[in-house]
Amino acid sequence: MKVIGDRISILKKENLLSIVILPTTDKKKLGLMFLWLMAWSVCGIIVMANYFRMPDQNSKIFIIIYLSFWAYFEFNILRAFIWKKFGKEKLWITDGLLRYQREVNKKGKIREFNLDLVEKFKLIDLSKTSLADSINQSFWVKGGERLEFISLGKTHRLAMQVSDEEARLLFNEITRFIDSK
Repeated sequence: MKVIGDRISILKKENLLSIVILPTTDKKKLGLMFLWLMAWSVCGIIVMANYFRMPDQNSKIFIIIYLSFWAYFEFNILRAFIWKKFGKEKLWITDGLLRYQREVNKKGKIREFNLDLVEKFKLIDLSKTSLADSINQSFWVKGGERLEFISLGKTHRLAMQVSDEEARLLFNEITRFIDSK
């Protein structure tokens, strides 16, 4: 078994390539994310509880709009926290099939792709000046994939929030294995 960084493990056998990518190893940031989630939840509950105390209609409309934004961000931070705490990405190639799974707590849909229908993998380059790339690579969101391939005209992305060097090493391992078959 080969290990890349603290989060990526690669198992390579004669007819099998298996890659597991963990979302994080930083327990301090995960603890801060949990505190943020709890504080955000408490704020929303307090505002929700005060809805019925508002005397005028305009205040109630404001609270409804506020709570819709609150619910959107509550959902996103909860989703990111669950991913960082319990998730992992799995990719394995065997018997002419590429299988990919985003597993959370040992559950997740496995997507299968025929290797003959998979176009070449490519690295997703990040721009140092792009705000969107900076946000997607931050710890606080779920996303920031670094590898992609096209199968049946649809783009599929994987390897969330890995560094440039890790992405390059993953890309080399995958393409080398596919080309040897």
